Amino acid sequence: MLALAAIMLIVLRPAVNRIVENAEAHKSGGVLRAVVDSLGPAATDLRSSEIAERIAGQRPDGISIHVGSAPACNISPALAELAIDRPGQAMQGIVADVGGAALFLPSTVEPPGFFIAADVQIPEVRSAVVRLNILALAALLAMYAIVAIAIEVLVLPKHVYEPIRQMLRADRAVQDGDASHELIPESIIPSDELGEIMRSRNASVLALRRQESALTETLDQLEVVAVDLKKKNHLLETAQRNLADADRLASLGMMSAGIAHELNTPLAVVKGLAERVERSTRGQAKPLDESEAALLLRVVGRLERLSDSLLDFARVRPPLTSTSHVAQLIDEAITLVRLDRETSQVHITNLAPADLSLTCDGDRIVQVLVNLIRNAVDAIRSAQKGTQIHIAAALENRADSSWLTITISDDGPGIDPDLLPRLFEPFVSSRLDARGTGLGLAVAEGIVREHGGMIAARNLPGRSGAEFQILLPLREPSPTLVPLNSQSPSATSSHSQGVLQS
Repeated sequence: MLALAAIMLIVLRPAVNRIVENAEAHKSGGVLRAVVDSLGPAATDLRSSEIAERIAGQRPDGISIHVGSAPACNISPALAELAIDRPGQAMQGIVADVGGAALFLPSTVEPPGFFIAADVQIPEVRSAVVRLNILALAALLAMYAIVAIAIEVLVLPKHVYEPIRQMLRADRAVQDGDASHELIPESIIPSDELGEIMRSRNASVLALRRQESALTETLDQLEVVAVDLKKKNHLLETAQRNLADADRLASLGMMSAGIAHELNTPLAVVKGLAERVERSTRGQAKPLDESEAALLLRVVGRLERLSDSLLDFARVRPPLTSTSHVAQLIDEAITLVRLDRETSQVHITNLAPADLSLTCDGDRIVQVLVNLIRNAVDAIRSAQKGTQIHIAAALENRADSSWLTITISDDGPGIDPDLLPRLFEPFVSSRLDARGTGLGLAVAEGIVREHGGMIAARNLPGRSGAEFQILLPLREPSPTLVPLNSQSPSATSSHSQGVLQS
């Protein structure tokens, strides 16, 4: 407001002062002409002092008359030149810094002549100028008040206050977690700069919500990873616990039970083939063909080798390693299980590549596969559900090492979660019949560890079956192997941890 008043004074004052000066100069010129006319034609023959004495008594109130040179009369140089150019004529201009008039009078006694100047102040005009300034200032104040009231009543409530209230309500909704009211409706957003701020706020809130959603998804994924890591840690702890419990196999009774269990499957095969031979002698069955006779010889040879297994629990014995085709080992294990178990309703599928080979003790690996396949068949039959067993094999790189992975999965009822931590301990079984001795998985785990590998078990998602995974290193086994009853838990733990963590 003060700035507007200052601008008005700066703009208007020169024009108003010019009007005042013109009015005073006009009146001064009339007074000066009257004075000169009163002197008559003889004025040119008078001295300046004489003229000053004559007009001293004729000077009206409020008017100053000066006689003499231009500096003595306070005449501006511009007015002096103008008066000299037109001698005897009253010329209007600035006299004594105010509006006035000057006349150059040629003189015969004071050549070339002298100036007569008059200046006058008109109080009425100057009072009118003061009143004009006051009125202008009052009008400016009144206009400012009208504009301020109009803005306050008509503009600010709709275009400023209400949008700000909307933003405050939306911010309170954000603080209260009210997602339905945290955005300002587009219909009430104005099209000015404040509206741009409101739109920018809405965009920031939406971006924040997208970031929160992405963070929630990331946390969910992190939780899944944490659960998976917990599962792997559980498997690792189970493997370590199983290794720590390996000394239990040192007792003679356990060794005897384990060997008896090892003999069950080949004895069942021999028994079945012997019964068939016996029936064939009475004409009740066909004689053994060439493949069945060869199978009988292999099983008998295996029984001989199993009899030597007692040494594995008492002293170090190097394995009888050779290069074997994994698919053939799996086929042989399936054949032995079919002879030992009723599998007509179970579809066992060998998915191992035909060219995949492994340096190992083939008979012992077959025994591991027999135990695991037989375990899956028994689980399916006891639960009276599921008909599929799949056996797959593949090569993998874990922890900068090459491994052979054999996976046996079924669509049975799965493994009781309470048994999972102790599944590979001796005498742990979910079946209380004669076949469920609880030694099959313990023996299988020992054979796999003897080959420098590990075996793990888990339930498939939704408990739609169980999966056993055997991991064997693709390298020559150590020439000196530690027997099952004296193997160092720390040594076997290093194998298990390396496989599980990779």
